[in-house]
Amino acid sequence: MANDYFCHDTAIVDKGAQIGKSTRIWHWVHISSSAKIGNSCSLGQNVFVGDNVVVGNNVKIQNNVSLYDGVHLEDDVFCGPSMVFTNVYNPRSFIERKTQYKQTYVRQGATLGANCTIVCGTEIGHNAFIGAGTLVNKDVPPYALVVGVPGKQIGWMSEFGEQLDIPLQGQQETTCPNTGTRYRLSGSNLYKVT
Repeated sequence: MANDYFCHDTAIVDKGAQIGKSTRIWHWVHISSSAKIGNSCSLGQNVFVGDNVVVGNNVKIQNNVSLYDGVHLEDDVFCGPSMVFTNVYNPRSFIERKTQYKQTYVRQGATLGANCTIVCGTEIGHNAFIGAGTLVNKDVPPYALVVGVPGKQIGWMSEFGEQLDIPLQGQQETTCPNTGTRYRLSGSNLYKVT
């Protein structure tokens, strides 16, 4: 343990990076100097964290994920193995576009499945669930279940991570069978009933 977090000997943490307590940094990770990583995170093998990246608390980043400049992950986000973020919408190798990086926001509790791709400039709503291999090229509402290429909403997910028995639109309530938490559908938005 160094500075209240674990860092494997093969990892590179550039001077100036902020890393929270109880975070675990595994083999061949590289964290850039102005990155900010919260408490109790796990960064799997071969993860890259660029400058101007913000990672909240209790975030799980699986192997082979790169967080490029402009990516913001809130608390409790899960990034599956080899999922991809972009930061330039129209890249060309011969044109410098570092001033055009787009911000990407992944809100609290969202899951990004293995091998999915998140196109820059999008926002993934809290507790949304992106299926493995999905291409996300537009904003995703909270609690939405999105799959396919391009990504399409096919349902709603509970905070527990189970698909809810409720249509995509309308006026209805349902209960998560695992936790008893109630959810209300109003139009095309889902809310947790408090």
